[in-house]
Amino acid sequence: MPEPRTDYLRFLEPETVSRLRSLELKARLVVEGFIIGLHRSPYHGFSVEFAEHRQYMPGDSIKNIDWKVFGKTDRYYVKEFEEETNLKCYIVLDCSASMNYTSKGITKFDYARQLAASLAYLMLRQQDAVGLLTYDEKIRRFVPARMARPHLNVLLKEMDAAMPSLKTDSGSAFHELAERVKRRGLVIIISDLLDDYDKIVSGIKHFRHKRHEVIIFRVLDPREQDFNFPLEARFKDMETGEIILTNPHQIKESYQEHFADFTEGLKSESRRALVDFNTFITTDSYDRALFTYLARRSKLG
Repeated sequence: MPEPRTDYLRFLEPETVSRLRSLELKARLVVEGFIIGLHRSPYHGFSVEFAEHRQYMPGDSIKNIDWKVFGKTDRYYVKEFEEETNLKCYIVLDCSASMNYTSKGITKFDYARQLAASLAYLMLRQQDAVGLLTYDEKIRRFVPARMARPHLNVLLKEMDAAMPSLKTDSGSAFHELAERVKRRGLVIIISDLLDDYDKIVSGIKHFRHKRHEVIIFRVLDPREQDFNFPLEARFKDMETGEIILTNPHQIKESYQEHFADFTEGLKSESRRALVDFNTFITTDSYDRALFTYLARRSKLG
């Protein structure tokens, strides 16, 4: 019997990769560095101008290392040029403890990582730059957006190394990324969004204030929606450790009502802010759900 795959490439199944080759994820709103139908620099034809420094990452060309900066800081930084920039996409991956929940089968976190890996592959294939931010109570890892194909391995390794832990503070992570990323681009949030409502909304609005386009993929376990638990259940808060023994049927109706209000509030705020809000359930095949979404989005233009 073959050994199960444990390397970071497990997040990209060959069949999924094959189907993604015929799809595109286009930015709908006007973001800097994007021309509909073309994936090339908006500065093509102009002189190559220095844009900014960023920390060296595995896969970067050593020819762009700024040795003067290295001499002063003893750290490797590369020069980024306007001509090299295109659409910049940042995948924001929730690594809080609640993402490790599963009622049966795959955890929300593993589902989210498969989704993130597929999106990273798709964006790099269409020659857009992709970065990654992982967070829980604070930002854990920030990988700057790059367009080179070897960058996919860097992103997959970061996803593989990430482990769900601690509480969630989505708002703080969103605000920090919004301030850190100077060039307008595409922000893809993959999270269960089980956090403080006002902080989530505030963070999303910050992205839009900075004129980023935002896509949200909310990943949920089916029991978080329907609350269909046994007659007596013990609930443990995965972020605080608090344990509650209760009869789910006594609180099911109230829970569903509050959960629906919370969700509808997020959807309404997203619509007002022109944010693309989507919910994926872990019992649904992530690749089919993603392909359905991409097909629907392409029809909307």
